[in-house]
Amino acid sequence: MTCNMKNNNNREVMPNLALHSLFSNKNIFKLLGIIAICVFFLLPIFRLIMLSFTSDGTISYGNYTTILQDASTWKVVSNTLIVVAGSTVISLVIGISLAWLVAYTDIRAKRLMQIFIILPFVIPSYITTLAWTQFLGANGLYVKLASLLPFEVEAINLYSLAGIIFVLGFSHYPLVYLLTVSVFRKIPRELELASRASGAKRWATFRKVNMPLALPGIVSGGFLAFLANLDNFGIPAFLGIPAQINVLSTYIYQQVVGFGPSAFARAATFSVILGIVALLGTAIQWFFLRKSKRLETTMEDKQPRYYLGNKKLPVEIFIWLFFLVTGVVPLISMGMTSLVTAYGVDFSLKTMSFENYQFILTTSSKAKEALGNSVMLAGVTMIIGIILGTSIAYLRVRKPNFLSKFTEVSISLPYALPGTVMALAMIFAWMEPIPGWNPDIYGSIIILFIAYITRFLILQVRGSITALMQVDLSIEEAAHVSGAKGWSKWRKILVPLLTPGVLSGAFLVFLSALTELTVSSLLWSSNSETIGVVIFGFEQAGYTTYSTAFSSLIVMLIILGFTILYLAQSYWNRKVGKRT
Repeated sequence: MTCNMKNNNNREVMPNLALHSLFSNKNIFKLLGIIAICVFFLLPIFRLIMLSFTSDGTISYGNYTTILQDASTWKVVSNTLIVVAGSTVISLVIGISLAWLVAYTDIRAKRLMQIFIILPFVIPSYITTLAWTQFLGANGLYVKLASLLPFEVEAINLYSLAGIIFVLGFSHYPLVYLLTVSVFRKIPRELELASRASGAKRWATFRKVNMPLALPGIVSGGFLAFLANLDNFGIPAFLGIPAQINVLSTYIYQQVVGFGPSAFARAATFSVILGIVALLGTAIQWFFLRKSKRLETTMEDKQPRYYLGNKKLPVEIFIWLFFLVTGVVPLISMGMTSLVTAYGVDFSLKTMSFENYQFILTTSSKAKEALGNSVMLAGVTMIIGIILGTSIAYLRVRKPNFLSKFTEVSISLPYALPGTVMALAMIFAWMEPIPGWNPDIYGSIIILFIAYITRFLILQVRGSITALMQVDLSIEEAAHVSGAKGWSKWRKILVPLLTPGVLSGAFLVFLSALTELTVSSLLWSSNSETIGVVIFGFEQAGYTTYSTAFSSLIVMLIILGFTILYLAQSYWNRKVGKRT
């Protein structure tokens, strides 16, 4: 009798325990997290793909049939492939060359060189384009300097396929450099010495030893440059649209702003095609990395391996001239244009004026509003990124499981996909999130908030993951044993140790959101213009002096931001060092 009663009690208790476990706070948070990931990161992409297969309210291949039979489609795809391939090759050649010189030779001032190397990466591409057009323009420094030569120098036309390839290649070589220089330094010098001892020349050693071992870094850097070139809207828009040269990113933009009867469906179809090109690039990367050798060591050897001797000074002069011509002089040319009263007027002390800056800062309500919008969007994106990104990174590093991996992969998609594709996905997802219900998100600044957070969150996650991996688990365990748990552990132990790395990720998020153009070009409305949109608008309307003045202000803000970040990290490192 007693046994039966116990069994009955167990039968009643077990379902209650299971129900309690299912609806515990932990599981509820997991469920809410999965729902949020699906709604904000996966649903927009799914709806974009579905729209591309929808014609007259039914599922069909009609959009693809129409587009693929159009000769102009293949012209746009051809332009895209030529531009992306050509610019990626330029990025690879420059990036690998500089990485080898910095990693292996005894050239001086390497830390200072690194600042100039990453300069094209941190300055928005549309500002870089403006700088180059002012440098190589009819009244630019290039023409003035060329006129001093005893022979005639041909003018350079940037408003062409070659011009787009050139500027893209020079804008994205830092991506190749950053991933390659570290791998070069990790290659054991003993392997090179063994190769040289066996009779191999320097070039043969580089080709047979260094290149195969550095292949993961080179391919990863080349792939990032490939994606950046494919995604870029600013450079093809500034240089291609005036010359009626279209690539997929600008063609999608023109389809949307054209507002034809099938504009969104056509744009969705082109977006899927652009996404397929990106996936093909991923497949090529996987093919090259599949059989590449992985270096087991994580230590970087920063000692020189090749001493240039009497060639060192000429090499250094060549490198600094390269930085001067490709980085500094174009920015100076842009600054000179911003200081003249009208475009085409020669710059001199007599013609120099700050009227354009006065217009941007005091007169133009559009410019002031855009600056305020961009700072607010970037600030909120950064704060939310720090909270969510660091939390996700902590779970990914300290509690790795399928859910944390799924989360990381899902939030990577909006950044991996081209910006125009993601912008269209946002339009289709938030124009009518639920059939029959329009919350008025599309056309407001809210959709920019959502787009920026979903697109740039992964940058903070990766930055926080890097910071967390440098904090040994034993430190947390010691804090736990000593009684520091929950927020106390974060406040006393983790926050001081993670702050420099988290700040680096946060600054990258802030800078990316502040100067964003690709996504904003399709999502902005009359009350939500951003810095990139206004500069693009000024240039399209022919107000070059205003666009260069606004761009010059942004460059100064970026330099100021980097200075503040450097000082903040130095101060924090000294503060934490004193504690430890």
